[in-house]
Amino acid sequence: MKITFLGATKSVTGSNFLVEGAGKKFLIDCGLHQGRMEEELLNDKPFDFDVNSIDFMLLTHAHIDHSGRIPKLYKDGYRNPVYATKATVDLCEIMLPDSGHIQETENDIKNKKRKRAGQKILLEPLYTAQDAIDCMEIFKRVSYDEIIEITPDIQVRFNDAGHMLGSSIIEVWVTENGKQEKIVFSGDLGNNDIPLLASPTMIDSADYLVMESTYGSRLHVRNDDKASLFLNIVSETVNNGGTVVIPSFAVGRTQEILYELNKIKEQHNDDEEFQKKFQTLMNTPVYVDSPLAVSATEVFKKNMDLFDDEIKEFISRGDNPLDFPGLHFTQSVEDSKALNESTEPSIIISASGMCDVGRIKHHLKHNIWNPNSTILFVGYQAPGTLGRRIVDKEPKVKILGEEFAINARVEYIEGYSGHADQTGLLSFLCSFNTKMPKHVFLVHGEEESQTVLRDRIIEETGIGVSIPSYGEEYTLDDNLQMTQKYQNPTNKDIDRIELINKMQSLENELEDMKHALKENIRIQSSSDGDLAKLNSRVIDLRKQIVEIMNKGEN
Repeated sequence: MKITFLGATKSVTGSNFLVEGAGKKFLIDCGLHQGRMEEELLNDKPFDFDVNSIDFMLLTHAHIDHSGRIPKLYKDGYRNPVYATKATVDLCEIMLPDSGHIQETENDIKNKKRKRAGQKILLEPLYTAQDAIDCMEIFKRVSYDEIIEITPDIQVRFNDAGHMLGSSIIEVWVTENGKQEKIVFSGDLGNNDIPLLASPTMIDSADYLVMESTYGSRLHVRNDDKASLFLNIVSETVNNGGTVVIPSFAVGRTQEILYELNKIKEQHNDDEEFQKKFQTLMNTPVYVDSPLAVSATEVFKKNMDLFDDEIKEFISRGDNPLDFPGLHFTQSVEDSKALNESTEPSIIISASGMCDVGRIKHHLKHNIWNPNSTILFVGYQAPGTLGRRIVDKEPKVKILGEEFAINARVEYIEGYSGHADQTGLLSFLCSFNTKMPKHVFLVHGEEESQTVLRDRIIEETGIGVSIPSYGEEYTLDDNLQMTQKYQNPTNKDIDRIELINKMQSLENELEDMKHALKENIRIQSSSDGDLAKLNSRVIDLRKQIVEIMNKGEN
């Protein structure tokens, strides 16, 4: 058996693994690369494998960094089954067409710029919304805990990963040459205390484990602390007359936050200060501004059998855990715009969770400069995204082509993350009490997180750990031979990417200088010496730009 790592390698997006065994080739996930430019460029590259050679695919869950290139796979000719849980298929039916719509919209914007520049060759979207709708015909619904025979020599089982509705840990048994071995793919592992969802299933045995490592070097805020932290942030912001903007993934985090808001009222009944803050929260309108989140919430309501026992008790009492007084869903663009025209303090939950696309950009534009408002993050922010730049509190960020100073309060509550922290990941690994894996492959994490987690695993268990790079193929036998089967297709573009980054840096510096000079003219504060220094710097920047352009031509 062999496994080749073609995504989520030393990064957190683009999950895609090719497995070869028992005479078959199959994929685990086929997700979009998001974040840094060099990662997003991978989306447009041809697949490293012949799509017609793939016999089937197993999908861990519906998040776009795991499912988002399935429509491209279909567009390129793939017609064999994609196995996923019912809830995952239900969510993909709304999430993939939404992704296709985004691809088309962004492509139209690029082509308009190309036309204005006189360029005749226009770009095609990665795939369209219709491609995404069409690809749903190859999805096959499966149930948790059921062993499915794909072929006489390959069996699989989907287990609840507790990360989002329908998310799965997938066990795969492969029999070759009379010997059966088992490889487990963790997908994204959830926290043990994620609202709505059951805890991740503990797996008792494996020969090999492919495990996520998003928070491999960190610990989350305890569940009983995050409600108080959330209340403090909201009440302080609202009392200042500001708006709490929550960039949230439309599927998963949004529904969990709604449940948490509904549940907070049952906590700390004897705490007068807590109850005062709670009343502030309850008097504050909560807007979910994302058509996708509205549709996803309906999917959650249709799959309540997957919720944990506490939620089922809520439902049996006639209480809808995803609804409460003061909650409003906005569908139209007009309703969305109206939120930013209102002066009433409010909570706005909007996608995308990493702030790179969608209505959230407009809400950030109207609030990020306001010291009375708060930008509250509740999920992981990948490097290179607007959300990460805000979390890192860069002095200025560009939103919808306009530069803004980050004057708003910026908060990040990791306890709402859908990913297990270091303790959770180690606990999952240690649950293999019947047979521990012979080897662990860490994926879906930044290098620093992976290195820290690798060292902890080796220290505590003695198990061998690999952190694969893009295109590495591992032969799963006693020798565990690694071959660099494919090169990262963006490697040849690295020099150009570095030039683009340098040009962006120079552009930012020129923009800062331009604004500073305008202010100096307005208040007449610059001396002749200051102007001479500025002119010298402009000449220096001009030389750098010429050097960059010459390198680009070469």
